[in-house]
Amino acid sequence: MAAKKGPHVGSGGQRRKALEGRGPTPPARDRTGHPAQRRAAAAARGRSAGRPADGPELVTGRNAVVEVLRARVPAKTLHVAVGVEPDSRLSEALRLAGDRGIPVLEVPKITLDRMSNGGVHQGIALTVAPYEYADPADLLDRTRDAAAVPVFMALDGVTDPRNLGAVVRSAAAFGAHGVLVPERRAAGVTAGAWKASAGALARVPVARCTNLVRTLKAFAADGLLIVGLAADGELTLPELAAAVDPLVVVVGAEGRGLSRLVAETCDLRVAIPIVEGTESLNAGVAAGIALYEVSRRRSESGRL
Repeated sequence: MAAKKGPHVGSGGQRRKALEGRGPTPPARDRTGHPAQRRAAAAARGRSAGRPADGPELVTGRNAVVEVLRARVPAKTLHVAVGVEPDSRLSEALRLAGDRGIPVLEVPKITLDRMSNGGVHQGIALTVAPYEYADPADLLDRTRDAAAVPVFMALDGVTDPRNLGAVVRSAAAFGAHGVLVPERRAAGVTAGAWKASAGALARVPVARCTNLVRTLKAFAADGLLIVGLAADGELTLPELAAAVDPLVVVVGAEGRGLSRLVAETCDLRVAIPIVEGTESLNAGVAAGIALYEVSRRRSESGRL
C-alpha cells in the first residue's frame, strides 16, 4: 500500500520509548510480590518488635531440615507436602523424626507455601520448639546451691546465632555456669544456635536480660567481678589473677567490641594477646580462649 500523503497521527514516540528499556532490574527483595520481598517484609515486622521471636521457628528445605534433625535440635512437628517427590534426604528426615518421636504431618503444598511466606521449602518444613530462657537471678541461685565458684559468659551486641551457639559450646567444655544475652539487638537461641552448640544448649542455661548493664551491676553487687574482653584492656588474659574468683566474662561484637555503657560497667578490661596486624577475634573464638584460661587457672589452684 502507498504511503498516505500529508500529516497523519503517529505513535507519539511510544515505540521509541519502549525500546529504551526500564533500567537495571531491582533486587528481588524490592520487587512487589516476589517471595524475597515478602520474606524481607516479614523479617522487618519481626525486627520492629525489638526482641527475638518467642514462638516456634520454621526450618525449610531438605538439607536444612536433615541437618537440624541430625543435630537433635528440639522440634515439634515435621510437615511434608502431599505428593512430594521422594529422595534420600526426605527419607532420612522421616527416619530421624520417627526415631525421635516427632509427629509427621502430611499437608497440601499451599499450606507449606503459606507457612514459609512463599519461600523455597522443597516440600518439607520442620517446626522447632521455642527455647525456654532462664532468669538471670536463677543462674546465681544454682551456683549457690552447688557451692561452686561461679563463672558466667555475657554477650554484648552479638547478633549471629552461630556465635551464640559456639559460646555455649565453649561454656559447656570449660565449666561455665550459664550465658547472659540481652533481650534486644542480640542473637537468640535459634535452630542455627542449636546446631553450632553441638547439643550444649541442652546442658548450659541461657538467660535473657531486659537490660544487660543493669544485670551486670546486679551480679557485681552479688560479689562477682565483671571482666570485659577488649583490645585496649588494662592487662592481658594471662595476667588475670582474678580468674579464680567469681566472675562474669563479657565479650562484645566482632570489630565493634564492647558498647560504651557495658565497658564502663566492667571492673576490668582484659586483652587477649594476638599477633600484631591480626583482625579481631569473633565472639565464639574469644569466649573459648577466655574460658580455657579461667578453667586452667582454677584447675591449678583447686578452685573449681
